[in-house]
Amino acid sequence: MSRAWLVANALWLQAGWWACVLGAHHPLLLIGVIGGLAVHLAGCPHPRAETAAILRVALCGCALDASLGAMGLFAFGQVLLPPWLVLLWLVFASGLRHSLAWLRRPLWLAMLVGALAGPLAYIAGARLAGIGLPLGTVQSALLLAPLWALWLPLSLRLAHAPAPR
Repeated sequence: MSRAWLVANALWLQAGWWACVLGAHHPLLLIGVIGGLAVHLAGCPHPRAETAAILRVALCGCALDASLGAMGLFAFGQVLLPPWLVLLWLVFASGLRHSLAWLRRPLWLAMLVGALAGPLAYIAGARLAGIGLPLGTVQSALLLAPLWALWLPLSLRLAHAPAPR
């Protein structure tokens, strides 16, 4: 991967995160996210493998968030998962083989970044998107930190696993 591709992917992750979270209140932004995902896949040298990796991570991530919502960590309202959150998982997954790949080794680094960045992204996203945190901000962050210390390395592994034939 070229340096330009990695920079573009990192910028895409940031723009995609904002568009998804703000898309909770401005759904037209979500159309841009879908377009961004299409551009990402079109620019990948191996779009089939990339699509499989993105879907593996996003499906597991959606299951994780749906479970956390069912357990009362998040209050999504009347839906299992809002559409913007499903798209956010696709955006996140689209960076794991590219601009976030540096986190694969050493393992402790991915765990540390996950423990710190995961809860921060959730707390900020919940505030901007209007998602309730019934347990409160601090308690939610304390529960998310060890979860994301495990989830980030696992998601990196899922993203880099060979696609089944």
